[in-house]
Amino acid sequence: MSEVPAPRTTRWSRRRFLTVAGTSVGVAAAGAGTAVAVTSGHTAAGTSAVVPFDGAHQAGIVTPAQDRLHFAAFDLTTSRRADVIELLRAWTDAARRMTQGGEVGEHGATAGPYLAPPEDTGEALDLTAGRLTITIGFGPGLFADAHGNDRFGLADRRPRALRDLPHFRGDNLDPTRSGGDLCVQACADDPQVAVHAVRNLARIGFGVSAFRWSQLGFGRTSSTSSGQVTPRNLFGFKDGTANLKAEDRALLDEHLWVAPGDDAGAAWLAGGSYLVARRIKMHIHTWDRTSLAEQEALIGRDKRNGAPLSGGDEFTEPDFAAPGRDGPLIAVDAHVRLAHPSNNGDTHILRRGYNFADGTDGLGHLDAGLFFIAFTRDPDRHFIPLQTNLARTDLLNEYIQHTGSALFAVPSGTAGPDHFVGEALFAGRT
Repeated sequence: MSEVPAPRTTRWSRRRFLTVAGTSVGVAAAGAGTAVAVTSGHTAAGTSAVVPFDGAHQAGIVTPAQDRLHFAAFDLTTSRRADVIELLRAWTDAARRMTQGGEVGEHGATAGPYLAPPEDTGEALDLTAGRLTITIGFGPGLFADAHGNDRFGLADRRPRALRDLPHFRGDNLDPTRSGGDLCVQACADDPQVAVHAVRNLARIGFGVSAFRWSQLGFGRTSSTSSGQVTPRNLFGFKDGTANLKAEDRALLDEHLWVAPGDDAGAAWLAGGSYLVARRIKMHIHTWDRTSLAEQEALIGRDKRNGAPLSGGDEFTEPDFAAPGRDGPLIAVDAHVRLAHPSNNGDTHILRRGYNFADGTDGLGHLDAGLFFIAFTRDPDRHFIPLQTNLARTDLLNEYIQHTGSALFAVPSGTAGPDHFVGEALFAGRT
């Protein structure tokens, strides 16, 4: 007769000690009646590794961009509004703890009942918080399905700009890499910390939400703070020199944050923003056989130092009127000219994209490129006209193709541990 293992004695971990000693415990139900508890864990060594979760705006937008990304879009598999509310409560509690270096669950990854699945998946044990930020957004499907049916009694609160992005010229969109009812953007300086965050939120949502698609990213392609050096994309050029920065408070208010009077039907979104996600495949094999002279002409910048071809240094304003031998020094269809705010009604967006390399495409070429993320106050006024302009005449279009697309409304931040992301959307709705 086989032996039945004796019950395991729960060991006293540092996490368990803090809990018993009086550290706050938050309990949230996730899924169809599944209870998930989230307790505070250890604080990661070094306060610089921790980004506060609560605040007027969600972290992960103007936070100085970290080096790694795990982005995920989810479909809701429930028909009950109460399930969605409890999911967001549980996600918020878990995100709040993980961003501070803690574990998910009353017992975490190792201190629970031996014959039950651990409440935390455990791959981030012994790692610091790694400046983890978790940003949550709402897609059009949260408000109505593809047939216009009001899924959760929220259709009248749908922001007017929240819909599937238009099909831009040259798009070759994969529906399995596009759209989504909810999104999670996890950024960190450690890839395992970012993956751990998304994995645990997905596990909490079992029975209520399911992965639609996800994307890993490495090497930020934009600076969101003036203290950061401008990074390079996989074409080898500095990317996002003219990006909005956290220090540009007046520009952020004008171009990034949704203001209280922007949309009377979606007042709950005030203090939030819109997130644009576009998966852009780069034709690396073609680019790598293109001369340096042509590469610089296509971009409109010096490859070494990022200066515009009209002269100066990286942050010198391009002189689009400067004459060259056969026309302007910066070609009329060069990327920097077409993307510049001066040629787009003074439009600014906050870019927060990442490089990706997802193996090969089956044709002997790298499946690699830019996972473009941008935040904007109004996609109708800012992103859509800009992308329409680029899609029409940008010389770079010969070397890139947009294969995924999504738009999400990102609510404002949370006021403290008693609040959850998107709470204002559901206020007064039962």
